[in-house]
Amino acid sequence: MSDRFVIDELPRGGWNRRRIAFLAISAALLILLFVAVREVMLPFILALIIAYVLTPAVVLCERAKMPRSLAIVVVYVITLGTIYLSAAAVAPRLFEETSKLVRDAPALGKELALKWGPRAEGFVQGLTRAEPEEPADSQRPPAFSVKKQADGNYSVELGSGVDVVQEGPKRWRIEAQPEKSAKFSVVQLADESMADFITYVRRNAVELIKVGQAIISRVARGIFLFFLTLMVAAYLMHTRENIVDFFRSLPPKESQGSFDRLLFRIDRGLAGVVRGQLLICLVNGILSAIGFWMFGLKYWPILAIVAAVMSLIPIFGSILSTIPAVLIGLTQDFWTALWVLLWIIGIHQVEANLLNPKIIGVAAKIHPVLVVFALIVGEHFFGLWGALLAVPALSLTQSLFQHFRFELLPESGPDSLPPPPYRQRG
Repeated sequence: MSDRFVIDELPRGGWNRRRIAFLAISAALLILLFVAVREVMLPFILALIIAYVLTPAVVLCERAKMPRSLAIVVVYVITLGTIYLSAAAVAPRLFEETSKLVRDAPALGKELALKWGPRAEGFVQGLTRAEPEEPADSQRPPAFSVKKQADGNYSVELGSGVDVVQEGPKRWRIEAQPEKSAKFSVVQLADESMADFITYVRRNAVELIKVGQAIISRVARGIFLFFLTLMVAAYLMHTRENIVDFFRSLPPKESQGSFDRLLFRIDRGLAGVVRGQLLICLVNGILSAIGFWMFGLKYWPILAIVAAVMSLIPIFGSILSTIPAVLIGLTQDFWTALWVLLWIIGIHQVEANLLNPKIIGVAAKIHPVLVVFALIVGEHFFGLWGALLAVPALSLTQSLFQHFRFELLPESGPDSLPPPPYRQRG
């Protein structure tokens, strides 16, 4: 009874037990809900990112005395229209380059193996110190033999070193197996890999058709989820003040200033990680396209797009996008590959020393070791989407940690973060 009396006497506007218990239970239930429906959360997370990226454009339209609903439609039309016109402008060239790359891929692989294979073989043999091969045994048994039976018919007995390949319903071909050698050979590896790939395609044609049907089904589902994501993002942008007011109503009035500083800190971190990274990807793609075209690199439109898209994944994306560009350059000549590599290194230097400080600035301020850790954890548990969303999630976590650090431990250091005054809706 005394406990009940004490609870009733606590001030209702502060951090009393009721408020703390309610918020703790609500947070626990919300986390459990997210865990239970995690498989369908991706469209809502993408909608949140789209709303966050496009909200400044919507605000700009609203300042021009445009209704919010119309502003959202205008921003969507301009954004999607720009993407469509850009895609339509490069699609014919991109389709042509992609078809050419798919058609020339076997020849490029063989050319790369023939041109640089001997050097790789010499390097590997130098590491393994391979002994010279012994001459083949002259008493090797025949590959096949023809014997006459007692009834006058002939029988064929196959030995080792040959394969029987069916070419048609009643047509067979006997071909020699490639000799196995302990010596490492890049050319033989490329030939065997391509032959195995073609054989696999022939034997699994039906399965490949099923895979194609599954891809079409996934594309249709992706289109549906895309429009659903845009709709959810529009609702988030249209009701953004209501969402912020709801969260501001959870802490007591004396803590709302601290909550505003938390929102400002989160926005500052995400602005660098999300908006800044998208802008850097665009700059990376444009600079890569200019350099690849200038050095005469084959399939440069495709490689430039790969470089732009892979830049969404910090550190690892830039490394992975460099490999195909350099390999394609090596099929042309050594100097093309070298100049392409130097150009890519120069782009990354410009990003690290000019673009990152100016575009992202000190907003994110995330240690590279934490970035690598977040990328590995995200990819391990959630695959590609986990790698893409790892750094924004890390930025959000760091913002929460820094906020409570400076709020609860002011002696840990000064926090020069004056948030703009919160504006109530008029």
